[in-house]
Amino acid sequence: MTHAMPTFQSNRFRASGDASRIGSQYRRLMAKHPFVMFGLPFIAVVVAGSFVLTPATAIRYERHDRKVRQMTKEEELGVRRAARKVDMKEEYYRLAGRDLDDWEQKRVERLPGESDGIL
Repeated sequence: MTHAMPTFQSNRFRASGDASRIGSQYRRLMAKHPFVMFGLPFIAVVVAGSFVLTPATAIRYERHDRKVRQMTKEEELGVRRAARKVDMKEEYYRLAGRDLDDWEQKRVERLPGESDGIL
């Protein structure tokens, strides 16, 4: 009794030249040891990157700190003396955009029976 070969083989056909290629060797090793072949190199790259980028980040922050340094008390007092005097009411009306030099105070007419608002 002879066994007939199945129509389709369950294993993929691999040419004899494929066995020596680096990619296929890596895939084979990756299937056996995924952490050693992928996880460990990945973690090593992240750690090395942090060591490389830390000094660059420190330099960036130092430059920023030089621009935004605190003022000494003498500088602060000098800034205050140079500032112009501000009248808050005048600023309010100026920003309101109206010329209110000639305004007059008037009472608002109330409807009959309406409360005056004065107790």
